[in-house]
Amino acid sequence: MSVPRHVAIILDGNGRWAKAKGLPRTAGHTAGAKNVEVVCEEAYNMGIEYLTLYAFSTENWNRSKEEVTALMNLLNQYLKNCLKTAKKNNMRIRVIGDISRLDPSMQEKICLLEKESASYTGLNLTIAINYGSRDEIVRGIKRMYQDVEEHKLDADAISEDTVSKYLDTADLPDPDLMIRTSGEQRLSNYLLWQLAYAEFYFTPVAWPDFHGEELRKAVEAYENRDRRYGKV
Repeated sequence: MSVPRHVAIILDGNGRWAKAKGLPRTAGHTAGAKNVEVVCEEAYNMGIEYLTLYAFSTENWNRSKEEVTALMNLLNQYLKNCLKTAKKNNMRIRVIGDISRLDPSMQEKICLLEKESASYTGLNLTIAINYGSRDEIVRGIKRMYQDVEEHKLDADAISEDTVSKYLDTADLPDPDLMIRTSGEQRLSNYLLWQLAYAEFYFTPVAWPDFHGEELRKAVEAYENRDRRYGKV
């Protein structure tokens, strides 16, 4: 199987999954969090090198206070447990997004996790927390402008590669395949720059039920596409 090097996933449908089972939305988020390790293991076994997961968007702050609090508590606990998981699975962890809005204890966990896992050579897992692509691009442009003002960057030399280096994903290859679960067919402000040439795969399966078999279906669909990159 010729697998994509980098797969990006929008983890959608946790709340609808829970509702269908007569459970509170928080139960869906808990089930979704447990599924992350399952998919990470399957991705690594398939030969995927990079996996990027959309965990919490800049727009998610608009949800109810109760749901946001539950999501933050869940992410905080996941990051705490992830240090042990990363070591066990030789998995490198990165977090993209504006973490300055997160609780200081969560910011500390992120910094520690990235530092401790930096030398691991297995799956490269990137988690998008308080991430929005438009916000990412604006932050990148501000840093670029500052470097031009300080004569660290020549404005006439700015290229697509230059822009990429100012994004949160500067040290990552662009995704080859983007998967969105639970039936929605939109990007929702996710990796707008990086997904320019990616293949898209949409499935009605909710994230808590998106296990190894479903990932394989997505990769098989990717394999069967003729990727021309604009060539005739």
